[in-house]
Amino acid sequence: MSGPRPQHQARAPLRVGVISLGCAKNLVDTEVMLGHLERAGCAFVRDPAAAEVLIVNTCGFIGPAKEESIEAILEAAQLKKRGTLRRLVVAGCLVQRYSRALVRELPEVDAFVGLDEIERIVELVRGEAVRRRVPIWGPSRYLYDERTPRRRTTPAWSAYLKIAEGCDHRCAFCAIPSFRGRFRSRSLESILREARGLAAAGVRELNLVAQDSSHYGRDLGLEEGLARLLEELDAVEGLRWIRVHYLYPNTITPRLIETMARLPRVVKYVDLPLQHADAEVLRRMRRGGSAERHLELLEALRGAMPDGALRTTLIVGFPGETEAAFGCLVDFVQAARFDHLGVFLYSHEEGTAAAAGRDDVPQEVKEARRAHLMELQARIAAERNRRWVGRTVEVLVEGTHPETELLLVGRMPTQAPEVDGQVLIQEGTARAGDFVKVRIARVAGYDLVGRIVGAA
Repeated sequence: MSGPRPQHQARAPLRVGVISLGCAKNLVDTEVMLGHLERAGCAFVRDPAAAEVLIVNTCGFIGPAKEESIEAILEAAQLKKRGTLRRLVVAGCLVQRYSRALVRELPEVDAFVGLDEIERIVELVRGEAVRRRVPIWGPSRYLYDERTPRRRTTPAWSAYLKIAEGCDHRCAFCAIPSFRGRFRSRSLESILREARGLAAAGVRELNLVAQDSSHYGRDLGLEEGLARLLEELDAVEGLRWIRVHYLYPNTITPRLIETMARLPRVVKYVDLPLQHADAEVLRRMRRGGSAERHLELLEALRGAMPDGALRTTLIVGFPGETEAAFGCLVDFVQAARFDHLGVFLYSHEEGTAAAAGRDDVPQEVKEARRAHLMELQARIAAERNRRWVGRTVEVLVEGTHPETELLLVGRMPTQAPEVDGQVLIQEGTARAGDFVKVRIARVAGYDLVGRIVGAA
């Protein structure tokens, strides 16, 4: 005969799934939310259909990103209709920017989490607080630090570290300051403590992110803040590659260039979104500069880091972009010879200075201009990649190729995760997370192909 049943049985951990959209900065926000939930004893599932609670962390940057976010929310809502999902939580930039409309239009959502409410995620996921009737609105002021719990979703050897939040620039096409808020830097000590913790946990590749990393520390009164930060990070034991993303061209200084070139752990990779090259378009974008000034900056960077890689992003179809202005941009791309380049179609965003005028470049013209630039860049990237053929390079192995276990894939220091090409390894064995020496044999478009010749 069995004994009496216990009056209280332990509840199974709440099963939480997450869909994280948008940029690396948004991914860090997702990891902070997961850190709070992990500390609260939640369990995580990869398959949204297996979740009791699903979080969609949204992007609200431009039209296509907003559409992707809405589609993800509606798909998640279907899981609720089928009864497999108990609670749907929507977080992130889209909520901060459009909370009132979302509350009105998406009754399927149980809770909305603004950027300043990330640390309330546990009570909102559990249903202890309801955020449907009090929308969040206005520029965010939140800034995490090294004490904030964080569950990383990147591979064990690689991590993003957000060094600042918000933006003080007022680019005519960009709404980010209206919901991400003013630029605010983390303290140098806070960043270093987090970096040391990540290195102690096995991180070897550290990717620094901010809306404008070259602006780091100015709000704290630091002179040459990013250069000082890089010098401190270069001394962190265990780190091997330190990469900086999103340098604003007007805030790159000679000291910063010299520092990036000199420090051994700082990879020779410069990610500077230039947006355009025509002086008149740049003026109306509220960016300033010209093709000539851009080329002078690129020459200085390449002079200091001859084997480095340059990445940029451009916008086509900005209001008033004439054929002559686009021709200037094409000529600039041809002259600049970027290693990596992305192109966005201009998106007419409410609340921006550009939205006061007419979105006068037809969509089909925007798409044709983007296609033209990407075709040109494909040829340039292949040509730039040929300089590696016959050379032995350092590669971080990331695992087997998703389409065949006969190939390993990895990245050189000049290839950032997710956005750039890769190195395909035909011969040799290594584990994911290993650094190896690879002899490059040939170019395959944006990728390189080679064989392992030793440990790096």
